[in-house]
Amino acid sequence: MEARTPVFEEFDPVSDCDCPGCAHWQRVLPHSRAGRHPAAHRALLLAAAASTTVVVGHTAPAVAAPHTLDRQLVPAGDEPQTPQGGKAPLHGPGGKPAKLSDGAKAPLTTRAEIIKRAKKWVAAKVPYSMSRYWSDGYRQDCSGFVSMAWSLPGNEWTGSLGQYGVRISKEDLQPGDILLFHNPADPEKGSHVVIFGGWTDYKHTHYIAYEAAPPHARRKTTPYAYWTHSDRYVAYRYKGLTGTGTGTGEGAGKETGEGEGAGKETGTGQQGAGKPEDPKGPTVYPGRAHFGPGANNKHVTRLGRLLVERGAGRYYTVGPGPRWSEADRRATQAFQLAQGWQGQDADGLPGAGTWALLVSGAGKDIPAEAAVTPGVPEQPASHGVPGYPGRAMFRPGADNEYVTRLGEQLTKKGFGRHYKTGPNPRWSEADRRAVEDFQRTQGWRGGAADGYPGPETWRRLFS
Repeated sequence: MEARTPVFEEFDPVSDCDCPGCAHWQRVLPHSRAGRHPAAHRALLLAAAASTTVVVGHTAPAVAAPHTLDRQLVPAGDEPQTPQGGKAPLHGPGGKPAKLSDGAKAPLTTRAEIIKRAKKWVAAKVPYSMSRYWSDGYRQDCSGFVSMAWSLPGNEWTGSLGQYGVRISKEDLQPGDILLFHNPADPEKGSHVVIFGGWTDYKHTHYIAYEAAPPHARRKTTPYAYWTHSDRYVAYRYKGLTGTGTGTGEGAGKETGEGEGAGKETGTGQQGAGKPEDPKGPTVYPGRAHFGPGANNKHVTRLGRLLVERGAGRYYTVGPGPRWSEADRRATQAFQLAQGWQGQDADGLPGAGTWALLVSGAGKDIPAEAAVTPGVPEQPASHGVPGYPGRAMFRPGADNEYVTRLGEQLTKKGFGRHYKTGPNPRWSEADRRAVEDFQRTQGWRGGAADGYPGPETWRRLFS
């Protein structure tokens, strides 16, 4: 039985219309998207919606369903109203027929390609529309956006996208997967779909969502699973996913106020050739929170053993073991550099891309000449900042020459009042307080002035 086309909603673009009625209601109710045009103007909109429905090949009720009160009062920055078109070929009714089958063939693609396509629409600020089609042939609404990112043979809607994916759990979500809510009883009441771009916090309460929403395609930090109807969203993984390099996850870990990412890993390494990824297999990335200073768990041990198998044995004098160490960071960075990654993509903290290459045996091994001399900054510079050795060098228990160098520069800049005996290699509370004083002079507050130097702190301190 063919999925029912959604009821078209009377929708006023926020700033597209300058008629007196619209101008009045935009001033009075700036967040309202309810239709409040003069009667003649309203009739034109309804006629346009009805004609669009006819050419697509479906029949819609003559009068759109009224807005509910809670949807009228939702701010535009939170849940958007996202009316959508039905199934259609690329470029719309006049385009080439979509070659679909009952088996819902899924063209092969990778996670990196999915996110790349999504970012292209976001960068272009593709205007939201349930009836217009972008130059690539995909409809400019939420379901057309996902159809485009998944490179589907035609434009789907929330009632049909699920056939191209397999259901997964929240714990299995990775970049390129989707969160889908379809309300079959009333498709225009909340139905929506977004592309998952990665968790923004280790507790998995918020994530990066790529979506088509009024006024244009956007990338936005979003509460899990969505602003409203959160319990009705279902996670799906694309059936045609190939390879193991996730490569585009956007994790947490910013030095707040300094505008820096924490290891996005844009490189994808070697991709498989048509082998679908097992969403619950051993390749599942445990999450960035399991790695880094203070981490102590089985995943650190497994990481170390996998790295040793790829040529990182020389970095370990003991272990590998469950407690994260500088040896783990240096070994991970050596592996990342071997893939040709640079800057923050080679920060020594394993993201989903690094993990996927290690557990699958893909990617390049660490070359024999890649041994790192202790005390010498590795190239390319960490996070793109010359001389910055990484966050792991500045934490309780750290003992290295970078701590001394940091303290000497702080003293030189006039922030040495906390040192009683002068800077030395062992990290101390005096170092932390001196860094905090410097950060506060940059206008940073809260977590951005925590006393632990990130790459931007380092750059400003040594510039």
